[in-house]
Amino acid sequence: MPRLAASAQNRHLTLLPGITMSFPPLLISIFLLICSNVFMTFAWYAHLKELNNKPWLIAAFVSWGIALMEYLFQVPANRIGYTVLSIGQLKIMQEVITLTVFVPFSIMYLKEPLKLDYLWAGLCILGAVYFMFRSKLV
Repeated sequence: MPRLAASAQNRHLTLLPGITMSFPPLLISIFLLICSNVFMTFAWYAHLKELNNKPWLIAAFVSWGIALMEYLFQVPANRIGYTVLSIGQLKIMQEVITLTVFVPFSIMYLKEPLKLDYLWAGLCILGAVYFMFRSKLV
């Protein structure tokens, strides 16, 4: 499994013995949050399609198993992201990623119709991004 080691600016990711790549903490955090959100979305919603005929307790335990994988990505993502972002910025970035993962999931996996409401929700989150990151934009 890839290992992360701290450095002053970038984090070093050891892919294989002798093969190390260096990435900015923000990119590592974004990548890990995307992975986390894929697992989170499946943990929260896939049981509606796949386990809808099973007792809710079985769905809950399956979801918890999937959610463990979510946390194995989310905890390091937040720790790394918090080295370069405020907690509010980290949270808003996570919400953007969540919506970015959820919309294709709901359309392609759950076969929900694409609605204009997703656009409006995205625009609201874009406004939140502006307010949380405006100090970095100036």
